[in-house]
Amino acid sequence: QVQLVESGGGLVQAGGSLRLSCAASGRTFNMNVMGWFRQAPEKEREFVAAISRSGLRTYYADSVKGRFTISRDNAKNTVFLQMNSLKPEDTAVYYCAATILRQVDVRRDDYNYWGQGTQVTVSS
Repeated sequence: QVQLVESGGGLVQAGGSLRLSCAASGRTFNMNVMGWFRQAPEKEREFVAAISRSGLRTYYADSVKGRFTISRDNAKNTVFLQMNSLKPEDTAVYYCAATILRQVDVRRDDYNYWGQGTQVTVSS
């Protein structure tokens, strides 16, 4: 099993920045692609960004391209999401996820492990 714990969420004004972290523990050798998803109230959980095991390949939702950056530190089993130029529509619970698959455009349902989420609220 793999355990994922997110941190770094909070309240920020529009235009501000936050950096989310996701620490993995357990059988981390199983993890390849790691991703971030988000879920706003009464909406489905949606993809935000993903990164390959090497960190060389990344993939972003159109809504966050140019504003968010995903990265990972394999030595620390941690993945990050740097969020800049935040908008009120970015308000959601952000979830970290990991999969044994290798392609960065893997579907949401193909992620094997999920964290509990961290709340991000952007005020206007």
